[in-house]
Amino acid sequence: MTVLYSCEEVFGEHLTGRGHPERPARLDAVDAGIAAHHLRDLLLPIEGRPATDDELQAVHPPEYLATIERFCANGGGHIDSDTVLSSRSEELARRGSGILLSAIERLSGGLGTAAFVAVRPPGHHATSDVAMGFCVYNHIAVAAAKLREGGERVVVVDIDAHHGNGTQDIFFDEPGVLYVSWHQSPHYPYSGGVHESGGPGAPGTTINVPLPAGATGEHYRRSIAELVAPAIESFGADWMLISAGFDAHRSDPLCDLALTSGDVGDITADLRSLAPTGRVAALLEGGYDLNALADCSAAMVASLGGVQLHPEAPTSGGPGSEFVDVAVEARHRLGG
Repeated sequence: MTVLYSCEEVFGEHLTGRGHPERPARLDAVDAGIAAHHLRDLLLPIEGRPATDDELQAVHPPEYLATIERFCANGGGHIDSDTVLSSRSEELARRGSGILLSAIERLSGGLGTAAFVAVRPPGHHATSDVAMGFCVYNHIAVAAAKLREGGERVVVVDIDAHHGNGTQDIFFDEPGVLYVSWHQSPHYPYSGGVHESGGPGAPGTTINVPLPAGATGEHYRRSIAELVAPAIESFGADWMLISAGFDAHRSDPLCDLALTSGDVGDITADLRSLAPTGRVAALLEGGYDLNALADCSAAMVASLGGVQLHPEAPTSGGPGSEFVDVAVEARHRLGG
């Protein structure tokens, strides 16, 4: 099995300032993890391209794109209290979306069996017209919208410790996109309750599994088996896109979940088994401890390539079981 892979140095030119957790060293850590675990032979490096205006405008209105372009052309700065842009950030955000689209194009052409793309800035908090949570353009949403244009049914699975409010918002009333999120609750951005299950035109197409601080991997895997796998089977997804945030790791400085890199590998394997071969693409979102980021990236890439890698032992115990019960019961009440 071959994993298409992109982790370009140019994304280091998205500058967020001293002390900001979303920093250029994150992508260095991703590539270091791949090297340290000797995964190069699994990979086929790919080159990307910038997303076009038409591709971005399937998610973000022209006025929003123009605002981001002007902001960066004027030197950037804080666009909100957490989100910092520099002069090249719009260009790099556009390239981030385009690289994911390029990976999907290559997978569609039969090149590779999965893809892992590491870019900056991340995307899943960006709504159609608001940059927030370190995110500017919603790369996963742009890719899902492109696939929908071709008539494909898409499941987006988001394992970032922060709820992907932007992705949920964009597709909340889209019946051709199933959005699934595991996230710490309560925590930023304070959305993602089990009652948020889809708009009137797409009931049941949003599944949230909020989890408490300290939740371990067994609760993720149980919810996949009891909740997510049946939902994906019923939905009939043609593609799976993974918002691959690794801030659920127990060492992450911004969150309080308790996963290990071994859990990430096992969760990825469980998810990959639910998608058609050659139709899985993952994109880096959060993850701010560099050692954890290196090991989690390696564990996911290995799993996407059909190889089990446990840099750390998977976890069990800890709180979370009753939270999974609530999510499963909420799904049953919807008839899912």
